[in-house]
This record gives sequence, C-alpha cells and structure tokens, in this order.
Amino acid sequence: MILKFCGKIVSDDQIKLIQELSEDFWGISRTELASTTCELLEWKRPNGTLKTVECRQFLEEMEARSLIRLPKPRRRKPKGSKTRTRRTARGEEGTPLSGSVKNVKHVELILVEKAEDRELWKELVDRYHYLGFKVPFGACLRYLVKVKEPEERVVGCLQFSSPAWRVGVRDAWIGWDESLREERLQSIVQNSRFLILPWCKVKNLASHVLSLTSSKLALDWEKAFSVRPLLLETFVDHERFKGTCYRAANWIYLGETRGRGRMDRKHEHPTVPIRGP
Repeated sequence: MILKFCGKIVSDDQIKLIQELSEDFWGISRTELASTTCELLEWKRPNGTLKTVECRQFLEEMEARSLIRLPKPRRRKPKGSKTRTRRTARGEEGTPLSGSVKNVKHVELILVEKAEDRELWKELVDRYHYLGFKVPFGACLRYLVKVKEPEERVVGCLQFSSPAWRVGVRDAWIGWDESLREERLQSIVQNSRFLILPWCKVKNLASHVLSLTSSKLALDWEKAFSVRPLLLETFVDHERFKGTCYRAANWIYLGETRGRGRMDRKHEHPTVPIRGP
C-alpha cells in the first residue's frame, strides 16, 4: 500500500512512527497529534510553519484504511459548513459609490494583519460573498481593498490561498508531468475569494484591483511563506458570473473543471459546481 503526503511517498518507517504516536498520545486532540507528527517528521512549509491541516487530513485517511486509531473528533461544525462571524456596525451597508474607476483615487490593497482588519474582512465576506466565510485550506493571505477619494473607505476584499491539488486543464496548459507538478505546485496561488461590496458600482474597479495584485502578492507571499508565486489561478462559477473582470485584467481562460472538490483526490464525489479556471 502506497501512501502519499502532499505528493511525497510516506515511508514504512514514517508510517510506523505515526502508528506509535497515535497509540502513545491517545489523550490529545487530532489537531495536536497532527502538529506533533509534523514536528517529528519535519513536514513543514518553506517558511518553517507546520502542515498541520494537511497532516490531520492524512491521519484521517490512515484511520479510514484501518492503519491507525484516532481519538474521537471533538465537537465541531460539520465539514463544509459556513463559519458565521459576528455582525457589527462596520459591516453594515455603506453609502452607494458609483461612476468609473477614474473617479476614485488611490486604490490600495491593505494586507490583513491587524485583528480589527481580520474581523472586518471576515464579516464583509460572510455577509456579502455568495460563498460566505470559510477557513481556507493551507497557506493564506487576505487583503482589504480601500480607496481614499472621494472619501476613504473599504470597497472590497481579496483572499489568496494554496492551489487546487489537481486541475486537468491547468496541468495540461502548464505541460508538467506528475513528479514536476508535485515539486512545483506551491508556486501556484489561488484567488479563492474576490468581493467588491455590492453598493460599490464603480466601472472597471474589479479589473483594476486584479491588475494591482500580481506584483504586491508576489512580494507578500514570498515574505510570508518563503515561496515566490509564478502563477495565479481562480475558478469562476459560470452559473453566476462571466469572469469579465479577470479577462480584462489579462487572466487566461483555460476551460472547465470536472466539478470535484479539493479533497476528492480519488475521483469519488462531484462536490463543487463545474467552473472555469
């Protein structure tokens, strides 16, 4: 039986160590066990942080194959459920803003680092993005989109996170084989949330914001995760959107996905709408 963690084969010695850990540390949570496993096996990102989320999923896969016995999961929300955020006055609908992007000056992307910005970002996305707020898988950076004129205000939100594990049309376009994909996958970053607040009807604002992201994101992502992004990807639900702003910002349409979610590596369940990367 071959097991892989983040694309790399897990050795028999590593499996044995994980089995011993699951028995010796029975009293800790699954997340704590995943963190311990990552520490001992040095399963880390290039910036040194642990791959705890990915490891927990891997441990649960091992349990499903009867290779280890895990503690019962502590009570949490069902998988796939939206994470609700508290409502505040800052997240209420604002004064309408219209016109053209030429009429709003000093559009900025503010990296979300402060606690107050983080809470505002989550509230706005949960309120006004059709997918709501969900904890992303893997690495993640978020931005608030601000304009300073005609008055300083937040007009949107962006989130960038770890790439989809496998996308047929993307992988064919790049032309890499399986080993090269596993080696260089983390050089791709996914735009997993993009929101222009519904009361901001500014023509060309969305494409202008996207055009600002490439250089800034590359620097911020490399600083945070020690990986320089080479490619950005996103997925557009064609039942809701046309992807016009991405095309206007020179993003390339590659084709349609097969409707599988990130976790469906065995091709068992069509869990998400068919979308265009």
